[in-house]
Amino acid sequence: AADPIAVARDEWERRGWADAAPGMAAVTSLMRAQQIVAARVDAALKPFGVTFARYELLMLLTFSRKGTLPMKLIGSRLQVHPTSVTNAVDRLESAGLVRRAPHPSDRRATLIELTGDGRELAMEATGKLNAEVFGNVGLPGDHLGPLLQILAGMRRDAGDFEDGAGRW
Repeated sequence: AADPIAVARDEWERRGWADAAPGMAAVTSLMRAQQIVAARVDAALKPFGVTFARYELLMLLTFSRKGTLPMKLIGSRLQVHPTSVTNAVDRLESAGLVRRAPHPSDRRATLIELTGDGRELAMEATGKLNAEVFGNVGLPGDHLGPLLQILAGMRRDAGDFEDGAGRW
């Protein structure tokens, strides 16, 4: 079967939009690739009852020195709106995976603390994601470095980060 994105690109060119055709194909390909990866991630995480956003929050807490972080810092590190952090924390807290705690020196801030169950789930989910998704993303290994550089450039241009030094 023909690649539908290549067919669309040909149509773009045929209709006089040749200058935009490569960009349309790139954006459409990125969006389709995101759907493919999201479906694989969702399938791997389904047995754990967490979304990728909640998994990321658990891992962020796992990586912190004390297993706790202020809610505001979580939003900044995950690059999500405070409302999204609140919703994720609410769900994780109701599942017993995190708990809210008062900040010891700032009465206005709330700490989010990883529970033992949360740490255990994060480690089990990471094992499954490593085996089923991260360890085989569907590309040859030598393609990952260049892909990461390209995507980092796109993210940097969008304001995701300013640091020019990457580890790719």
